[in-house]
Amino acid sequence: MNRTLLPGVFAMAAIVVASNILVQHLFGQWLTWGAFTYPFAFLVTDVMNRVYGVGPARKVVLAGFVVGVICSVIGTQIMGEFGPLVTLRIALGSGLAFLMAQLLDVAVFDRLRAGHWWRAPLVSTLLGSSVDTAIFFTIAFSGALTFLEPANDVSWAGEALPLLGAGPVVPLWVSLAVADWMVKLSLALIALVPFRLIVGKLMARVA
Repeated sequence: MNRTLLPGVFAMAAIVVASNILVQHLFGQWLTWGAFTYPFAFLVTDVMNRVYGVGPARKVVLAGFVVGVICSVIGTQIMGEFGPLVTLRIALGSGLAFLMAQLLDVAVFDRLRAGHWWRAPLVSTLLGSSVDTAIFFTIAFSGALTFLEPANDVSWAGEALPLLGAGPVVPLWVSLAVADWMVKLSLALIALVPFRLIVGKLMARVA
């Protein structure tokens, strides 16, 4: 692997590992601490895409995917109060969501790279984040996909409650997904500042 990509690979790996650890700890009623670290994976992907191009960005994504798979395998071997910390459905949802969302981010960014500097990272991250949230929470917690892991009881996630405690009645996992999605959208806007700064420094180096 090109040594210039190593910082991106290490940054992606650090975010994936940190998110897999922090997702075990709750933040309020609807979120985990991992919700605040994982979205920065899109920042890493977009910086690599802007500075080095599509190919290197995809390599960084694949490196992050491999690290995520390793974390999931380790998690399945660690027993918590209610069983393995990572179930098969969570592992499948996490892996598929990461890979599909990040590759979509790379493709959308590339299509928009010629526009205003903020458009490509913002639009690609918003679309990627939306896909990531939809895929993960649906696979991990939807009652319609119980057949994926019959022994894993996720009935708690289907409890009918007001959306985020105040809206229409929906399954609990939908509230969890919406809260996660809102954090990702907020961080997509915030990440534009470090994106601009980091890209500026890296472009000056490679020029």
